[in-house]
Amino acid sequence: MMLGLHSSRPNILLAMKSISSQGMAQFLPSLSIVRGLHVTPLQLKAQAGRYRVTRDRSRPLTYEMANQPCQIAHRKSWNSWNTTSLYEGMREPETVMEDIFIRRFMTGTWHDLFVSEVIIKRQHNMIRIAGIVQQKLIPRKMYFLIGYCEEMLSYWLKCPVKLELQTVPDKKDVIYKYI
Repeated sequence: MMLGLHSSRPNILLAMKSISSQGMAQFLPSLSIVRGLHVTPLQLKAQAGRYRVTRDRSRPLTYEMANQPCQIAHRKSWNSWNTTSLYEGMREPETVMEDIFIRRFMTGTWHDLFVSEVIIKRQHNMIRIAGIVQQKLIPRKMYFLIGYCEEMLSYWLKCPVKLELQTVPDKKDVIYKYI
């Protein structure tokens, strides 16, 4: 073996044997450039927020899920309405963490009842939370959960919170299409 090169590259070894010792100095810099360059084809497969089509088209999608991310603001709206993303918007990290907390609290309190996304709208000092809920509970328990969520979130977030929920009898009522 020559110069510590492995025999897995026989064409390079044959080329090096055929070059004289003076020509070897000219050959080695180009060898390091060739060995360090790896080229792969560009793959433009952006798949974030897109759902794969199943063979038997049995995956249900709601209207929110059926629209691709590039259609936000054209055919669908944002799930969080606030002004922190504007130029010099204030409290951006706190708002994001509060939104995550609100979504987790709502899905935990209304366990397996939400059939849509939790929509959070901030207007001035008020937070409005909207969504579609299944009618699995009796109305008295539903009113209790609405009051409980409004009071607890108002206490924790230090601003008034209003829940705007709509109910559907079955989860299949919000299915927009199957893919």
